[in-house]
Amino acid sequence: MSDATAAAEPTAPQGRLVGRVIAMPADTNPEGDIFGGWLLAHMDLAGATPAFELAQGRCATVALDAMVFHQPVSVGDEVSLFATVLKTGRTSVRVHVEAWKRSRNAPSPEVVRVTEGVFTYVAIGPDKKPRMLPGQG
Repeated sequence: MSDATAAAEPTAPQGRLVGRVIAMPADTNPEGDIFGGWLLAHMDLAGATPAFELAQGRCATVALDAMVFHQPVSVGDEVSLFATVLKTGRTSVRVHVEAWKRSRNAPSPEVVRVTEGVFTYVAIGPDKKPRMLPGQG
């Protein structure tokens, strides 16, 4: 990694803390790291939190953009999830989600960004079809 890339690496999470979970042995892939799908599922739930608040009800995940895995997560790591609303449309909400880990076995409480992605949610009505966000019509 170049010095310019290292300098650009964030040192603190962006957004609101919306979830925290401990990585467990049952969540590992064959190499012993935490399975990316496990992390993705927790990020989807975290991003849904502000989407549900804005929609004032049910939402469905319709897209995932720009997913990047920066660092592996190990068994026992505490994973904290942060969400920032990027944009709202007539029926949709785009949310940037970051996952940061803290090793529970390390002597210092350093946190490291491990994953980030942009999730798009659509407000869903009782008929399970898209509906307008409150205040949009």
